[in-house]
Amino acid sequence: MEKRNLTCIGCPMGCQITVEMDGEKIVSVTGNTCPIGDKYARQEVTKPERTVTSTVVVRGGSGPRVSVKTKGNIPKSMIFQCMEEIDRVRVEAPVRIGDVIVKNVCGTGVDVVATRNID
Repeated sequence: MEKRNLTCIGCPMGCQITVEMDGEKIVSVTGNTCPIGDKYARQEVTKPERTVTSTVVVRGGSGPRVSVKTKGNIPKSMIFQCMEEIDRVRVEAPVRIGDVIVKNVCGTGVDVVATRNID
């Protein structure tokens, strides 16, 4: 029986969660104070995902870079690969919140979008 200790990031409580596993099977989740913690822990030990935030170079804009984020979660194992793809991008001003900066980043099915306006 394997035990994995996690700090939940699902809400501001930051519960200390313990997941007991028998091979790939989750036997129990304890320590969470809400259902979000249970869901987070199960996802984290079986298929961890993250939202990625970064910046992209803007040409001809009121600022040199625009903040961006993935529109949804991507597999945690692909964070560095996605960051490399995002880092190669250059966009022309103007940029608006929600503009798709990278479509289907690294084949994940998730777009990278602007989170700030740049004139």
